[in-house]
Amino acid sequence: MDAPRKHQVSLRGASAKEITRDDLLQKVSRERELRNYAKRAAAAALFIQRVWRRFKVMKMVSLQLQQEWETMVNNYSGVKTAVWISDNLLRPFLFFMISSSTKHQKIHRKKIDSVKICFTILLESLKSSDSKQNYCFLAIGTTEERRIWSYQVQQLTSLGFLILSEFSECNSGAEDITIVTSLAMRVLVMLTDLKGWKGITDDNRLDADLAVKDLIQFLGSSKSGSYVSIARYISALDNYSSKSRIITQADENFFITTSAITLAVRPFHLTNFNVEGPGMLDVNHAVKQYIVYLLTIPWLVQHLPPVLLPALKHKSILFPCFQNLLILKENVLMEMSELDKSENVVSFKAIPPVGWALANIICLSRGNENDSIDSGSFNQGLNYALYVHVVIILAESLLACLDNIGWVRKRKALQTDVESSRQPVDLVRHEGEATNESLIMSFMDQFRPVCQQWHLTNLLASINRDASNKAETLLSNSVESLGKLDLCDIALFYSNLIRIFSVLSPIRGSLPVLNMLSFTPGFLVKLWGVLEVSFISGDKHISDNHKSGNVKQKALEKMQKQVSKDGTNKWVSVLHKFTGKSQTATGDTDPTGNHSEPSRVNEDSSDIWDVEPMRHGPQGIPKDMFSLLHLFCATYSHLLLVLDDIEFYEKQVPFKLEQQRRIASMLNTLVYNGLSHVSSHHNGFLMDCAVRCLHLMYERDCRHPFCPPDLWLSPARKSRPPIAVAARTHEILSANLRFDDSSASLSVGSVITMTPHVFPFEERVEMFREFIKMDKASRKMAGEISEPGSRAVEIVVRRGHIVEDGFRQLNSLGPRLKSSIHVSFVSESGLLEAGLDYGGLSKEFLTDISKAAFSPEYGLFTQTSTSDRLLIPTASARYLDNGFQMIEFLGRVVGKALYEGILLDYSFSHVFVEKLLGRYSFLDELSTLDPELYRNLMYVKNYDGDVKDLCLDFTVTEESFGKRHVVELKSGGKDISVTNENKMQYIHAMADYKLNQQILPFSNAFYRGLTDLVSPSWLKLFNANEFNQLLSGGNYDIDVDDLKNNTRYTGGYNEGSRTIKIFWEVLLPHVIKGFEPEERCMLLKFVTSCSRAPLLGFKYLQPPFTIHKVACDVPLWATIGGQDVERLPSASTCYNTLKLPTYKRSGTLRTKLLYAISSNAGFELS
Repeated sequence: MDAPRKHQVSLRGASAKEITRDDLLQKVSRERELRNYAKRAAAAALFIQRVWRRFKVMKMVSLQLQQEWETMVNNYSGVKTAVWISDNLLRPFLFFMISSSTKHQKIHRKKIDSVKICFTILLESLKSSDSKQNYCFLAIGTTEERRIWSYQVQQLTSLGFLILSEFSECNSGAEDITIVTSLAMRVLVMLTDLKGWKGITDDNRLDADLAVKDLIQFLGSSKSGSYVSIARYISALDNYSSKSRIITQADENFFITTSAITLAVRPFHLTNFNVEGPGMLDVNHAVKQYIVYLLTIPWLVQHLPPVLLPALKHKSILFPCFQNLLILKENVLMEMSELDKSENVVSFKAIPPVGWALANIICLSRGNENDSIDSGSFNQGLNYALYVHVVIILAESLLACLDNIGWVRKRKALQTDVESSRQPVDLVRHEGEATNESLIMSFMDQFRPVCQQWHLTNLLASINRDASNKAETLLSNSVESLGKLDLCDIALFYSNLIRIFSVLSPIRGSLPVLNMLSFTPGFLVKLWGVLEVSFISGDKHISDNHKSGNVKQKALEKMQKQVSKDGTNKWVSVLHKFTGKSQTATGDTDPTGNHSEPSRVNEDSSDIWDVEPMRHGPQGIPKDMFSLLHLFCATYSHLLLVLDDIEFYEKQVPFKLEQQRRIASMLNTLVYNGLSHVSSHHNGFLMDCAVRCLHLMYERDCRHPFCPPDLWLSPARKSRPPIAVAARTHEILSANLRFDDSSASLSVGSVITMTPHVFPFEERVEMFREFIKMDKASRKMAGEISEPGSRAVEIVVRRGHIVEDGFRQLNSLGPRLKSSIHVSFVSESGLLEAGLDYGGLSKEFLTDISKAAFSPEYGLFTQTSTSDRLLIPTASARYLDNGFQMIEFLGRVVGKALYEGILLDYSFSHVFVEKLLGRYSFLDELSTLDPELYRNLMYVKNYDGDVKDLCLDFTVTEESFGKRHVVELKSGGKDISVTNENKMQYIHAMADYKLNQQILPFSNAFYRGLTDLVSPSWLKLFNANEFNQLLSGGNYDIDVDDLKNNTRYTGGYNEGSRTIKIFWEVLLPHVIKGFEPEERCMLLKFVTSCSRAPLLGFKYLQPPFTIHKVACDVPLWATIGGQDVERLPSASTCYNTLKLPTYKRSGTLRTKLLYAISSNAGFELS
């Protein structure tokens, strides 16, 4: 084929490149569009010119007409009849006013005088009794006169509200606009009130009534702009609550306000809203506008004079509003949201309009404003059921709005910052937060009625009223349920309000409403009664749990060692998901490594505390019970903070101990399963309250048990993950959460962090050791640990100055203290002791430094006045040189001991440990710190007489180094006497000072040192008692068989040696002359410097328990004669070694051993 030619010859005979068909069509199309665009542009230009010419002509004609109108009115001297007013006064007036003002929503100042003249003449006409002069009589005249009258009064109505809107934007003191607005309001009030029409007879009353209703119907429509103008006007008013002046009838502003409110409620009476008649569902557009524009005005009640509030509170106004909101809620809420976007009417001050509607309805539903706060009441005739349902709808909508704009997350972050920060609250607020804080507090003040007890008691009383209530019988089938009220409705009402309080005011929180709910007699019992019937009564195991006490006690002793295959694989797959490993790659290897598999509580025992309806977490809770459960958890957790042990255990209020166990089991099952399953963020508020309530009950049980141990273990009996999997998953999830705040990744980590008690204590100790093992592995990968001893810390310590030397050389290391410590001791004579440190000397160093520093004689710690004599920082330590630094250093010493698994024979006060675990202490915990002070405070609390007789004030006196210091519990406390009214404040202030304020600086210092070596999340696996066990070991006895199986023999001893056999016989408890438990503990302390065994058994004692042979040559004749070895046993505590001579008789060994362990000496006996 021939190659194509580069050039083609066109039909025109010229050589050119031809255009394709498609390009030609596109070119023609573009040209056609350009021509069409040119035509449209030309047409638009002509239209703009016509509009502009029309505007110029209209403006010129209106100005000319206004001049002629003013000349005519000023020069007219005849009788001003109704026809003259309609034809000669209003017709031209409305033309030049509407043409220049209404179109631009603005009244020119030049026309103020014209408006004033027109409305003055019109007002005089309306006051006339002559039918020929009264303008209103045109409404009952001929058909043409009625049509013209109807049109003119509608235009006058729109103009009047335009003037009202203009008045709201003017500066105060503008006399002309004030007079004009007053005249316009007078005219509109008279036109819309048939009673104000002069000369109306019975013959024409019906026609006049129809005319007025037509006008009021227009007044309630959106065309009139009435509610928009009234909303602008009211929102611009000053706060009447801040005024001290007396309002008189001559006050023009007061009259304008009264007229505006009168006109606002006129449409309600037009629609014949008879609360006691069948027209209940006859809703109209005016009511919806009233709700959308007036009820959303910020601080509506405060803007209005108190004398006008009864008009807005009347049942004939509130009832249609409630009705409209319930039936047309989607439509009404949508208009409110659109109002928030525009803000053309009023400024909502950062609170959504639905929030102001909620606050205003609550304020308007309250009775007389003059009532005291405690003796308040609802409005007479208020329908409680409709009120509750309306508040629920608005509250849920407000919460949705706040969630959409991110307010919930922002305020929750602020709350977290405040709780974790040591700085004052104002310093941690986000930028702009302080500006809105006063606004939010002012908004929250509108909710004061719901925080009063009368509010709740009235709602509860309405539940028990006769079901044949008149208001209920009037409801149609579609909304019949909304006319009824039950406990679930009230629970949803207060549940939503608590959430609003918590979101808008995270620092103050929902304390006002929770205080009221907690101390309303019988309310918590009512809530629990419904919950118990719904969740507990149907559970046969829980209902019959009191019959199986012995079975439960035995259940804890029977532990299963096998992990179910399904449970293990579930958690292994979770670990693989986060580590990136596939299950196929792991094969059938043991996921727990060398650790023993977790023990399982006997299923029959634990089943009785596993509440079946809660096994699916919040998702399994019925909708009607959801809010009731949330309200119960929030209220009861608040009450538990102030409930003392006498009330809880002895008086057993508000619940019996058996009920407390049921509550604990329900919450335990709910929280565990809620954290185990991926939960929607909409359930977060329930989980937060449930977790808080569960923690308070668990901590009280730890201090003074009221629940069987298997109750806390019950939910996780089947699905608990293996130890290594749980520990590694927790660490991986914690790391991920630092970069991704995803609720979906919380499951396993949250269970371990939030509910560690579902794991048996032994498993949590293994988990703690696994955390340390993982930390050491990560340090090794980071190069912090290379070869044994290569990065060890070398220190030289004088025996007589062990605390000072240790502080000087180790305190500055911080986290580097995790490395090995090689200690060289200097004897009392100043000579360096011989020997190398292979771990024993460092253990001896930690043991000796803790023994010296924790001694009360050293001045840093003292012992509590309780029988167990636990350690707590002494208040006078703040006055010592380097007092806080020394306590911080001791925190590092304890952290080092925990990190290395070295036991210290010391236990700290429950209150002090609570601070280390990040928990706040309350009144009921004071008994563990100072029983005498607790008894005295309970005496004051239950004192029947006048507390003033005790001569107490809000101060506490401290004594240190012979000097007394007076500390005020509150500002000006020395001048405030304790009375019957404020004694509860005094009791809790005193408890707060002793439990929190006084000890906090010391606990913070100790915490800083402790967490240099041990992560805070690891510590939170334990409660206060378990922390002490972790530090100092198990029970006050030892398992001889376990010790025997994990003992090492050196120097020539073995298990078959005669002395060794005698030794174990002496230690056994069942032997007649065997050691008592106390003596066995003394032996353990003699050898290891700690009287208690390791928590997981002697397998974990480092270095291992060792018995070393001490050969003693005894003459043969002495042995035959009955003489045995005279040498005493000795010990090397740094190596956990007992140096035992070769005794031949059990009696000699027992006597010598008891003497040695009772002499408080060890190595010195060698």
